[in-house]
Amino acid sequence: MIELEGVPELIDPVMVAAFEGWNDAGDAASTAVAHLDREWKGEVFAALDAEDYYDFQVNRPTVWMDAGVRKITWPTTRLSVVRVGGEKPRDLVLVRGIEPSMRWRSFCNELLGFAHELGVELVVILGALLGDTPHTRPVPISGTTSDPDLARRMDLEETKYEGPTGIVGVLQEACTHAGVPAVSLWAAVPHYVSQPPNPKATLALLNRLEDLIDVRIPLGELPEDARAWQVGVDQLAAEDSEVAEYVQTLEEARDTAELPEASGEAIAREFERYLRRRDGGPSPEDRTRPPMPPKPDTKDDEDSSDD
Repeated sequence: MIELEGVPELIDPVMVAAFEGWNDAGDAASTAVAHLDREWKGEVFAALDAEDYYDFQVNRPTVWMDAGVRKITWPTTRLSVVRVGGEKPRDLVLVRGIEPSMRWRSFCNELLGFAHELGVELVVILGALLGDTPHTRPVPISGTTSDPDLARRMDLEETKYEGPTGIVGVLQEACTHAGVPAVSLWAAVPHYVSQPPNPKATLALLNRLEDLIDVRIPLGELPEDARAWQVGVDQLAAEDSEVAEYVQTLEEARDTAELPEASGEAIAREFERYLRRRDGGPSPEDRTRPPMPPKPDTKDDEDSSDD
């Protein structure tokens, strides 16, 4: 049993998680959660034991000075809580850390224990991957879930992926087995400009998250950072004819493949977002909320994962 002290009763809580590492191209996903934590002044209430999940030769601790005293910060995963105000306030439980080196099932079960104790209604996991997408076009964001009913209600894709996976995929499946509604949002980052940061991809993830959970997210300087990032990549591409030609090829492929219906839906979502921000309200009248999850059975989850 996880005992939580100092955490008030939460309102319609949603857990939003991101992990540095394999699932975080351009640091887009982890930066998105860090942005939420910073803008809403999140209060850390828990941290997982680093000894349990990390190989310190892979993710090394850092030494720093505090008023002349040497201190060590260990790689770990921290949980914080923020309250989103407005006519319909709700709370977000933010999970930000590093993809664990070991004991992934125990890691997921510990996070699910927090989710149960806090009454989390939905888990949203952010990720970013490298793709054949041009930096000059809107960042593709895919929303997936393993729950066909949730996919239908929230206009998401039912995942059919087969192949190697990271902690994002493992945590989503752990949520599914525990009966906790879970969604993954993925940003596609241009593989030819993969180095972090990528504020354009971070901004796209936050916009999609805003639509999904019906909250208004303060974006701060992210829109300007995204524009500056694209201008910078434009200049780099212009200096290399091969890169410029390759980008043009990607643009043509993207424009050919993109259906008019998809473009219309994107315009409609952008217009709804504009109206929300202009009115200062938290968007549609009714939220699509999945049912409250049952308490996860840790032992059964571990046993079923071995099958």
